[in-house]
Amino acid sequence: MRKLSILLALTAASPAMAASKNPFSAYFWSFGNTDLIVAIAFFVFIGVLFYFKVPAMIGGMLDNRADTIKSELDEARALREEAQKVLADYERKQKEVQEQANRIIEAAKEEAAEAAVQAKADIKTSIARRLAAAEDRIASAEASAVKEVRDSAIVVAVAAARDVVAKQMTAASGNQLIDDAISQVESKLH
Repeated sequence: MRKLSILLALTAASPAMAASKNPFSAYFWSFGNTDLIVAIAFFVFIGVLFYFKVPAMIGGMLDNRADTIKSELDEARALREEAQKVLADYERKQKEVQEQANRIIEAAKEEAAEAAVQAKADIKTSIARRLAAAEDRIASAEASAVKEVRDSAIVVAVAAARDVVAKQMTAASGNQLIDDAISQVESKLH
């Protein structure tokens, strides 16, 4: 039963609803028409927004936000450019340091090669000096040995000559030799 009464009420309201869509009907302009009330509220709301300058405030806020974003983008660009400059500077410095390290390595290699050449020359000089010293010692030893042999030969010759002279010498021939030696010394001194 209740369903029937709701159905009858809806069918009775249908002509009013149909009339609410027609602006030339009397029901359209009454406060029972919710479409009219919603339209009036909408226009009042729009009026209040314009009265309090909400669109200008929203536009200003959007402009401020756009300016903030633009300044942040400009700052980001500036930071990016600065970072690129710093990166380029570090890359340049790294390249210079690498070149300097290469030059140091090359200089060290050259110095090592020169030191090796100098060491070889020093070794050759040292060997030559040692050979010369050894040759001098050998020559000295030879001279010493020759002198010893001569001295021994002289001692042997003197002993042999003494023996020979002692066997052949008489007292008269000894006196004659002494007289001859004295006369030779006198002639050479005067």
